[in-house]
Amino acid sequence: MNGGPSGFQNAPVSRAFVLASGVLTIYFGIQGRSSTLGLSYQDSFKKLKIWKLIASVFAFSSTPELMFGLYLLYYFRVFERQIGSNKYSVFILFSVIVSSVFEVLALTLLKDATLNILTSGPYGLIFSSFVPFYFDIPVSTRFRIFGVSISDKSFIYLACLQLLFSSWKRSILPGICGILAGSLYRLNILRIRKIKFPAFIASFFSRLSLPSPGITPPTTSSRNVIGNVPSFTGREVQRNNPIAPPVFTAEPPEESITTLVSMGFDRNTARQALIHARNDINMATNILLESQSN
Repeated sequence: MNGGPSGFQNAPVSRAFVLASGVLTIYFGIQGRSSTLGLSYQDSFKKLKIWKLIASVFAFSSTPELMFGLYLLYYFRVFERQIGSNKYSVFILFSVIVSSVFEVLALTLLKDATLNILTSGPYGLIFSSFVPFYFDIPVSTRFRIFGVSISDKSFIYLACLQLLFSSWKRSILPGICGILAGSLYRLNILRIRKIKFPAFIASFFSRLSLPSPGITPPTTSSRNVIGNVPSFTGREVQRNNPIAPPVFTAEPPEESITTLVSMGFDRNTARQALIHARNDINMATNILLESQSN
């Protein structure tokens, strides 16, 4: 389960965030300052180290956290493909700000000596993303390992647990605050899901990020525009091939369409691919991927 076509196609904001997180983690790691970047009430507000507050949003504290964190950020690019780069930018800003506020409140109220500094990294964004992941991403495949039933979503949950408990209390608290922020976004507090940035802000990320290798922008031609999925009518098929079976016209299941849309494909294109593949979701996925590579 990789969240759709490989690379950051149609996900420039995710690409910029992943690059920033990786670069800043390596930079502060080389300087030996990774362990001191975590959010703390004293450094961020009493000493006004705002730079530290910003750095803690992107840079992870350790290499294992970086590996699992970037894997999850890469997978969650699927949400940018679903709602668009503009709204996803709002989601990132909302998640980071609200989760940071919750973290500061928790540090102030708990007064736990072992929580004087939290682990750093985009925990707010990652764990906010688990709310739509849990509710909106369907299970596409199930299999059994040693008699235990596992779905394709299980690997994401395992990576989540690894990241959540990576630094014990110092990472659990930011994870919980991120989940709370994601829940508020899903509840549409202050109608946040309707808010959009001006177009030039979202397009900034597209200009900032390098294009994904091997991906060329779609062009309009005389071919079938919608994914190159054949759209022959029954008469055309019978005229060209008298022994061809009748065209499959049954409406695809909504769950199958939703699964393909969650992978980053257009809804109408996904529906046509399913019809052409006789509602075989694997075959439809191959059709869509092949059409993008052409």
